[in-house]
Amino acid sequence: MRAPLSWLREYVDLPAAVTGHDVAERLIAAGLQVETVERLGTDITGPLVVGRVLAIEELTEFKKPIRYCQVDVGSANGTGEPQNIICGARNFREGDKVVVILPGGVLPGGFEITARTTYGRVSEGMICSVRELGIGDDHDGILVLPPEHEPGTDAIELLELVDEVLDISVNPDRGYCLSMRGVARETATAFGLPLRDPALLDVPQANDAGHPARIEDPGACDRLVVRTVRGLRPGARSPLWLQRRLQKAGMRPISLAVDVTNYVMLEIGQPLHAYDRARLSGPVVVRRARPGEKLTTLDGAARALDPEDLVITDGSGPIGLAGVMGGADTEIADAPQSGEAGGTSEIVLEIAHFDPVAVARTARRHKLSSEAARRFERGVDPEAAAAAGQRAVDLLVLLAGGTADPGVTEAGAAAPPRGIVIPADHPDRVAGVVYGRETVVRRLQEVGCQVTGTDELTVTPPSWRPDLTDPNDLAEEVIRLEGYAALPATLPRPPAGRGLSPRQRLRRRVGRALAGAGYVEAPNYPFVGPAAFDALGLAEGDDRRRTVALVNPLSDEEPWLRTTLLPGLLDALRRNDGRGSHDLALFETGQVFLPTGHEGGAARLPVTARPSDEEIAALDAALPSQPRRVAVVLAGAREQAGWWGGGRPADWADAVEAARVVAREAGVELSVENAQYAPWHPGRCAALHVTLSGGERVLVGHAGELHPRVVKALGLPERTCAMEADLDRIAEAAAGVPPAPSVSSFPVATQDVALVVDASVPAADVEAALRAGAGELLESIRLFDVFTGEQLGAGRKSLAYALRFRAGDRTLTAEEAGAARESAVAAAVERTGAALRGA
Repeated sequence: MRAPLSWLREYVDLPAAVTGHDVAERLIAAGLQVETVERLGTDITGPLVVGRVLAIEELTEFKKPIRYCQVDVGSANGTGEPQNIICGARNFREGDKVVVILPGGVLPGGFEITARTTYGRVSEGMICSVRELGIGDDHDGILVLPPEHEPGTDAIELLELVDEVLDISVNPDRGYCLSMRGVARETATAFGLPLRDPALLDVPQANDAGHPARIEDPGACDRLVVRTVRGLRPGARSPLWLQRRLQKAGMRPISLAVDVTNYVMLEIGQPLHAYDRARLSGPVVVRRARPGEKLTTLDGAARALDPEDLVITDGSGPIGLAGVMGGADTEIADAPQSGEAGGTSEIVLEIAHFDPVAVARTARRHKLSSEAARRFERGVDPEAAAAAGQRAVDLLVLLAGGTADPGVTEAGAAAPPRGIVIPADHPDRVAGVVYGRETVVRRLQEVGCQVTGTDELTVTPPSWRPDLTDPNDLAEEVIRLEGYAALPATLPRPPAGRGLSPRQRLRRRVGRALAGAGYVEAPNYPFVGPAAFDALGLAEGDDRRRTVALVNPLSDEEPWLRTTLLPGLLDALRRNDGRGSHDLALFETGQVFLPTGHEGGAARLPVTARPSDEEIAALDAALPSQPRRVAVVLAGAREQAGWWGGGRPADWADAVEAARVVAREAGVELSVENAQYAPWHPGRCAALHVTLSGGERVLVGHAGELHPRVVKALGLPERTCAMEADLDRIAEAAAGVPPAPSVSSFPVATQDVALVVDASVPAADVEAALRAGAGELLESIRLFDVFTGEQLGAGRKSLAYALRFRAGDRTLTAEEAGAARESAVAAAVERTGAALRGA
């Protein structure tokens, strides 16, 4: 919200010495976010005056049209004689009033004006355009003023070129500050000054003589006011003061009727829309759209309406998206250019109070943001509709010579205010500061609340503060107006003996370990849509397609909470690859959201006391299951090429190794088996298992290379690999703190063994057999070579393992190491049908 200080002074009698920065400091102290204070016109110096064009001589001897003008500037030049000025613009004629800067003046940007010879003539100044004056971007022609201004009038004052504008970032709960009325109320409170409320107007009573209107969906629109103005001059223009206020507030002047509605919206905070009465047929109706209905909005876009859209209609059908944008069919007709009959002479004003959620969803559904929608989304004062309509009628009558139709139509009624009961010392207990009852009552009354009671207060919030619903909301108002700087700074005293839980420590260890292995953490938003599941190739009955839907999603394309970490990580990998980073290894630890079938509406708990165990249990039951997962994705080179070697691309084994890194940090043994599971390649997919403390063997995830169809659908690099595992299930398998490794002072005995097995036998089965047969002396086992060839025979492979033996109390003899090796080989032969290679 841009709030000009000159406009703000109309409602609050600020001392003359108060600057925009002074106001900003007070508003910031009261909890508003003032981004900047823009000082306008500080680089403009006169003489800048109104001039009347007396004569125009067309100079035709040049490549482009040039005009030599005589301009009456009154006595501003000290002589009273006309000024001779060269100008290339052609949108003005003799007799027009224009803005002239005389020699010695300076325009925005340090552009100093002097008398100079150009095009064979002496130009004694410059006739100015909007952009040259710094009040807009229009540079197509000269700014032509209304005829009532006398030559020589100071244009700096006339155009209000010098001002300060506060740019305020309005939080969603402070929608009333999207108006000068709201900002003025905060300013008056901050300075302790009275407020002249622009909404305090005498409004005629509703009657049956107005334009007919009705509401068909009271839940989405609880107030509708319709006013009519007749006999308007079609050629009437917005006065300069109104145009300048709109421009300084960040809006472009369009036409008188539109400018008036925008002005009232900025002033009071109530959006309203003007319709050409000649283009209306039948009553104005607020209802939901019907299937198949369409509407062409004022931006020229033809929109197919959704049955959830709230629309304004007449006898012909939809004429506007309620609270968002009007329709082109009932747009105010442009004024005639040459003064002949035509244009809009009768206007119907529609002023309504719409449900914030309905407007927000319509605006988001049609990707159509507007100033009106911004205000309705944040909450508009339902009691301001009649006053806003009266203010607009008064301005149209004053500026366009019309007459207000005596008919006043009102439909619906806003809900009565609800009182909030709080102890008088509640803000004291919240803030830890003793304010006292008088201060609490005074501050609540300053924000517009009605307060009754002594020790226990009944507070009725004003209609423009729908955000005040709880005792703590009221406490916040007292605290912010008394000043956050007055709150004592006290450090919390945490109870001793509490720290990170074992699972939190595991998550941190896993993150550090993956980072140490070369992965970069890439957190993602937990939202997903059907397109992601389709691209991953998930079957229709896949459990990962059972999702939790968001009531108010950020994007209609991602309306669900994720059930897997892969879509976000793969999207991050694709973006980075597209921007030139081709060797990638990313990881994420985060929650997924799995429906339990028991989700339902959760009760809203009070904040005045700790909820009971039953209330907490009810809240937990209403939530989906939220296990924590860990996932990695890889593409490109895993080991870089250089003088040390040729490098190596990432493959499925690296994804499996990432899972082993996670398991090692948990202190659990991970077993790996072949599997087929989307979105992985069926021949390069591993199922990851751990054994729980009770002996149950559970599946915790999958790793490997992605299916080529998935790679193509997502636009990923070839041979992209991924791993995803359930970190909570891995933590279940961890037996407390992982044991510290034992360090032996005795040497290790290494024995290598190569076994030939059938190609279908998993290496993990061979390793398990060797481990079981080697006994307690085995310290570690590592697969270091896999070989296939004609000499082994078809369907056979050779697996070479390095076995390390060590005793904790002695040096092993060659006979002991050899016996352990032979026992391991015998177990492998018996369990897997292996044969010792070379035997």
